[in-house]
Amino acid sequence: MPLRNRVRPDGTLHAVPGRGTLTGNRGVLHDARGQVGPAIWKHRAWVCCRLSFRGRRRAPMPPGRWTALFFLDEAVALAAGHRPCGHCRHDDYRAFAEAWARAFGGWPGPKAADAKLHEGRAVPGARRLRHHEGRAGDLPTGAMFHRDGSDWLVTGGHACAYTPDGYGAPVALPSGPVTILTNPVTCAVLRAGFRPGLHASAR
Repeated sequence: MPLRNRVRPDGTLHAVPGRGTLTGNRGVLHDARGQVGPAIWKHRAWVCCRLSFRGRRRAPMPPGRWTALFFLDEAVALAAGHRPCGHCRHDDYRAFAEAWARAFGGWPGPKAADAKLHEGRAVPGARRLRHHEGRAGDLPTGAMFHRDGSDWLVTGGHACAYTPDGYGAPVALPSGPVTILTNPVTCAVLRAGFRPGLHASAR
């Protein structure tokens, strides 16, 4: 049976086969039996990492250490509130920091950036993520939105429907209001030129 550690674009977790193209964590979300509880984060340093790095092998849910999460691609990871890891994805981390500096007038360092990201993604005083209303046509490439029961990726001026296994064929962006999943801070970084790695089905 699949573990409940695959991340949807809205930041929630579900159990599906396949691990995606990136991993990451938000702290220890599972108990001694390996069951993920109701909490969807335990710290604010939400990163997304390479699946393989220098030959290291790690259990997905070691007791008391971390809960490995998995994402279809970086667009999903960003929509869910994560950023590139500065260790295993140093080049992508630098590109993210440089785009952040263009968007906000400087890079404050990872700790302050994580705090700002958390303000943009989490509902104050509640253990859930916030989403925003807007127009799909205003979103940068790499952002994601929800409409008509599906999650969508914005790329190349079109929208591609998300599934846990990949994206559908591109269609025209909707003209009406949508629920924006990618938080405003990350959208600003995307507008400033950061380009997330996308699943092969979106290219």
